[in-house]
Amino acid sequence: MSDLHCPARIIVARHGETEYERPEMGVAGGSLTALGRTQARALGERVLGEKVAGVICSELSRAVQTAEIAAAVLGLPVTVREGLQEFAVGDYLGRMFDPVFFGSVLGSWLKGDLEPGVPGGETGRQVVERVMPVLDEVADQFRGETVLVVTHGGVILTLFGLLAPGSPSAPAHDQDVPHAASYVFERDADGWRVG
Repeated sequence: MSDLHCPARIIVARHGETEYERPEMGVAGGSLTALGRTQARALGERVLGEKVAGVICSELSRAVQTAEIAAAVLGLPVTVREGLQEFAVGDYLGRMFDPVFFGSVLGSWLKGDLEPGVPGGETGRQVVERVMPVLDEVADQFRGETVLVVTHGGVILTLFGLLAPGSPSAPAHDQDVPHAASYVFERDADGWRVG
């Protein structure tokens, strides 16, 4: 069988619980809480039997910290990749999180409507346009293998919206991506699917 037909198995996980330097929304920052570190360790232990060949993460500190802790359990190095970061909050930068506005946008993405966006920030379509090339490269690099990718809740919602809106494997709603939760996606010669 050609290695093109051997799926790459991508375990996409959200970072662990985080505390931030400021209550207003920012671009980066945040450090894992004690619970977040425990969640990251549990993530590594949960995928230990999966024969993970690599650990990749967003460049944001909360994802890097989560990946490093999980990777230590797995005995693997971490590769930081640009393009996997959380969606840009645009005009909301420096403002308090608005659950009604963001719930509407994120809920649309989860259902497969990737056109709504954050004013001055990103639409769901723009998120997948920067995330999917990275995941395609990861899938090419790890054909026939399993890799752990640590990213963010909004990214996970857009992935389901793009690849499998309404899937029973998807989060139930826009606030249903728990810290350190993981979801499996596979890619082979026929394309992407929920694993």
